[in-house]
Amino acid sequence: MQDKKDKYQDLVYNKVNYYEVASQEEKKKIFDFAEGYKAFIDECKTERECSSFAIAEAKEKGFKEYHFGDKLKKGDKRYFVNRDKGVTFFKIGSRPLESEGLRIVVAHIDAPRLDIKQIPVYESDGFCYLKTHYYGGIKKYQWTTIPLSLHGVVVLNDGSKVNIRIGDKEDDPVFYISDLLPHLGANQMSGKASDLISGEQLNVIVGGIPQIDAKNDKIKINTLRMLKEMYGISETDFISAELSATPAMKARDVGFDRAFIGGYGQDDRSCAYPCAQAIFDVDNENTSICILVDKEEIGSEGNTGMKSKVYEDLIDEICYALNVNPRQVRGRSMCLSCDVTAGYDPNFSNVFEKRNSSIVSCGACMNKFTGSRGKSGSSDASAETVGKVRKIFGDNNIVWQTAELGKVDIGGGGTVAKFISQLNIDTVDLGVPVISMHSPYELISKADLYSLYRASLAFLK
Repeated sequence: MQDKKDKYQDLVYNKVNYYEVASQEEKKKIFDFAEGYKAFIDECKTERECSSFAIAEAKEKGFKEYHFGDKLKKGDKRYFVNRDKGVTFFKIGSRPLESEGLRIVVAHIDAPRLDIKQIPVYESDGFCYLKTHYYGGIKKYQWTTIPLSLHGVVVLNDGSKVNIRIGDKEDDPVFYISDLLPHLGANQMSGKASDLISGEQLNVIVGGIPQIDAKNDKIKINTLRMLKEMYGISETDFISAELSATPAMKARDVGFDRAFIGGYGQDDRSCAYPCAQAIFDVDNENTSICILVDKEEIGSEGNTGMKSKVYEDLIDEICYALNVNPRQVRGRSMCLSCDVTAGYDPNFSNVFEKRNSSIVSCGACMNKFTGSRGKSGSSDASAETVGKVRKIFGDNNIVWQTAELGKVDIGGGGTVAKFISQLNIDTVDLGVPVISMHSPYELISKADLYSLYRASLAFLK
């Protein structure tokens, strides 16, 4: 006689822990995939570094750079670089674009950080500092008393470009933002958490030895002298620089069983890496596109964010090169907006509605809508779009789940989905659940990372 639990199993929705149902062979694939990913997030602390890393791998896979106006044919593998801060990979498939449309996956490669101001260098009472302006939504107090590295580019007065990367190698110095000792912190600790550290207190310590023969600001002068000797830059060159302070901590396995990964920038690089690997690996019957984009953390603005017309132009150019109507193609295309979601955290269960929360290790999470409170700022995918994606995942035995970000009136967040859907492309969010999102050291499950890779691969097929 059949057990009642089995008999009615098809009537209820249950999340499944991927580790529980994966074979030993698949568990090995989950862990192997995580090793490549950890190397990626260790190497890539900025959107520029992410783009360069992905392009180098794409070249090894036979991709060639694309420029507007280039001819295209079936089987082509190309990449388009947007100002070194984003990259789009695409493969021209064999199926007709007019009827099948494009299959698109999008992820962003910028992450919360501390940007160095344009006039940043100053000295005060034994220290040389760089002033910062934080980028994206952060809890400012989390960025004190941790090792920091400096990454970015400086454009000199003659137009030449200098790359800066210091603080990640074992023998590199690191940088530091101080906090107040608890012995003197009674007043500080009595205030709101948002006021523990102000934005103007996020000043990075970069030096402490005086230049003996200087008249004034001896520590600042010594620091600038070293920058000149090491990189050829002077104080005025910070005006045309893009430098960021990022956590100088390597990605590490977390837990006795190594089920999780701790690391910086996993929002949204835990989605960018699987998406890129999927476009590299897919056998392209459909014409497939992977967009790695900048500026999501500050509203997708500018000519490197998802609001930029360059992405619509690129789709149009692909269509024109293949002699098809881009408006018709966009209307028949589908997109996975691959952005992370908030993983359910039992330590802070009061902000989650558990039935509609993503549980770590239960697979990539589909968010039908994002936004705040009354779905403000969300594209809200149609039932038909969700149904098509569900069928793809079911046909390919993908372990996945669905969720909202948190309780309805608590807060919310947005993704690039709304900007893609404005191009008349059916779009839904799918991403990795993250614990401690936007902190300097976030946590994800290796199982969810691999689930997103398999889901992206199945979707692009």
